[in-house]
Amino acid sequence: MRLRPRRLNTAIAALFMIGSAGFALGALSFYASAVGPRADAATFFVASIFFTGASIWQLVQSQSPAVAPTGTARDDERQHLRFLAWLPRDKSWLAAATQFPGTLFFNGTTFWAMTVAMSNSQYDQVVWRPDFYGSILFLVSSTFAILALGRIRTWRLREAAWWVALLNLLGSIAFMASAIGAFVLPRTETAVDLTIADRGTLVGAVCFFLAALLSLPAWRQAGEAGASGAGAGAGRPSVLDE
Repeated sequence: MRLRPRRLNTAIAALFMIGSAGFALGALSFYASAVGPRADAATFFVASIFFTGASIWQLVQSQSPAVAPTGTARDDERQHLRFLAWLPRDKSWLAAATQFPGTLFFNGTTFWAMTVAMSNSQYDQVVWRPDFYGSILFLVSSTFAILALGRIRTWRLREAAWWVALLNLLGSIAFMASAIGAFVLPRTETAVDLTIADRGTLVGAVCFFLAALLSLPAWRQAGEAGASGAGAGAGRPSVLDE
């Protein structure tokens, strides 16, 4: 299969932006009140599907050298994709490879959340736990993405890729806070803090949306660096692995 590298990167960014917007919308209390719990849960589920779609293509992107940005006409020519790979020493690939199963956990979380008649014990088993596991994988993925940049203690305020990695890390932390806030305490059968759960989801979604948006200039910067010869050894920019 062949795809144009620039279009592939743009599609990944668009899918993440749509998914992030869906999570942000679902976390807004006035929206949930307006549409009801089932429709609100369905919003999260649909958004998670966009996340998974973006993650699949991002994994393919991270393991396909032919679609790395070059800053030349080659970026708009169809290139071969690599669908199977094992690159445990490539931190950008590890970021994408750990992110993908995380999105699958969120698929399960949001699907089962649509069953609103569930008891709290069932919620803990089929909703909170997948949400927690998915958040852990997102944190691991974001950490690999930060490490892929090299000098992690160096502030690179002018580099879009640096902001992408930072925003994704902050978004992953916010999603983890949301998962903890949604945990149902066995003794009281109430969530730890629903406010934290909602706000964590909203903040995380906004961070992921901005990261996806910034992945477009990050792609251009990497291409310019590659064209000038300054980008040798640089990672491939995309939404969660810059």
